[in-house]
Amino acid sequence: MKNTALTHFHESMGGKIVSFAGYYMPVQFEGVNIEHETVRKGIGVFDVSHMGEIWVKGPDVFEFVQRVTSNDVARLVDGKVQYTCFPNGKGGIVDDLLVYRIDAETYLMVVNASNIEKDWNWCNEQNIYGATLYNASDETAQLAVQGPMALKAMQKLTSVNIMNMEYYTFRIIDFAGVKDVILSITGYTGSGGCEIYAPNKDAEQIYKAVLEAGKEYGIKPIGLAARDTLRLEMGFCLYGNDINETTSPIEAGLGWITKFVEGNDFIDREYLEKQKKDGISKRLRGFEMIDKGIPRQHYEIYDSEGNQIGEVTSGTMLPSLNKPIGMGYIKSEYTGFDTEIYIKIRNKLLKAKVVKLPFYKG
Repeated sequence: MKNTALTHFHESMGGKIVSFAGYYMPVQFEGVNIEHETVRKGIGVFDVSHMGEIWVKGPDVFEFVQRVTSNDVARLVDGKVQYTCFPNGKGGIVDDLLVYRIDAETYLMVVNASNIEKDWNWCNEQNIYGATLYNASDETAQLAVQGPMALKAMQKLTSVNIMNMEYYTFRIIDFAGVKDVILSITGYTGSGGCEIYAPNKDAEQIYKAVLEAGKEYGIKPIGLAARDTLRLEMGFCLYGNDINETTSPIEAGLGWITKFVEGNDFIDREYLEKQKKDGISKRLRGFEMIDKGIPRQHYEIYDSEGNQIGEVTSGTMLPSLNKPIGMGYIKSEYTGFDTEIYIKIRNKLLKAKVVKLPFYKG
């Protein structure tokens, strides 16, 4: 198990530390609901240094990234970020990730913590373009400062105007006295904010500065449990739950990051294009419980006649909305909005209905 550069802070602040994706990480501090509402209404800071960072460089780096990811990298310019996935050559997903275009010959790929080694191996296997790959995951710290007051607080720590940054962009700036920090606006909570990337050696200085800058807005450290409830309210996929090696981006509702445009000959293009044209047998959908009960991953989904039609991938009681919800793969004929379905909870079939994402509208 690995520590992040900030694990000792989490322990000193009373964080409940658990093992997650090979790291000791804080799952909560004060409690999931309190932390969830802190981010929705004010500002919270997550240590997400367990995430992976893979640099890709070279004259043919565009061709490499375009080949291994499903989105259209040609749409990126310097300073832009793109959400995408690695198709696995079998119709499934190796991982979902963010691609940062630093310049024409330099890209940064930010991948999930649990998949760092797998992604690294996959990228090297697919690297027929002579791109230079470097895994910087163990030496890079990442903070996610989230909430409606996040940018206002973080503006104190840099002379660069970050208040007007567009969604899915980044800048390399001096921040909290540290040079060449990457600050991006992507978010996994739906409440605004930014991500901060810096070397591990600067993590403590930046973390202390972030907490001080956010003090007047009630900043609190936030654990991974609230990160999960926040992303689920927005209907964002979590790798290992809602997407994996056996689910296609079309089935997962990620057709918007799967671009069938001229010149984008990515892995699995032909297979996924056929899925889009011919239709799919199952689809990821959100649902709200009508009967009382909380859905959890792997719970079975049934129709009104007792036939199994799917499986829950994520589920919880939503703190902001105070209602139990979930996501799951359902046979396509039952995926119309407001369709009644049944979730098997403790051997009882409890009524739910298919709803449009996101659950939380802000």
